[in-house]
Amino acid sequence: MAEYPVLKLSELGAGTMQAVSAGGRNIVLFRDDAGSVSALEDRCSHANVKLSRGKFEGGKVTCPAHGAQFESCSGKQLCMPAVTPVKKYEVRVVGEDIVVVVG
Repeated sequence: MAEYPVLKLSELGAGTMQAVSAGGRNIVLFRDDAGSVSALEDRCSHANVKLSRGKFEGGKVTCPAHGAQFESCSGKQLCMPAVTPVKKYEVRVVGEDIVVVVG
């Protein structure tokens, strides 16, 4: 397992998402309205489309291609056309750094 500092906490506002790269993987970070940070693979499980280009609201990210939705905290698929979850990555906040664990 490797840890990658990818962003400063202050650069990810509440209710926003941000595309980052860690360990050669495309990842999208989320910070919910309560301030919790989570990370998913930046690819819809239904189509090869970046989730970071979609809409993030209420703890859900919506794929811009076909409207599939996923929980930002778990990657669980919430509606069709997605039938499988999106890979979730462990995230730690160390001081002001957001660190993603890849391995």
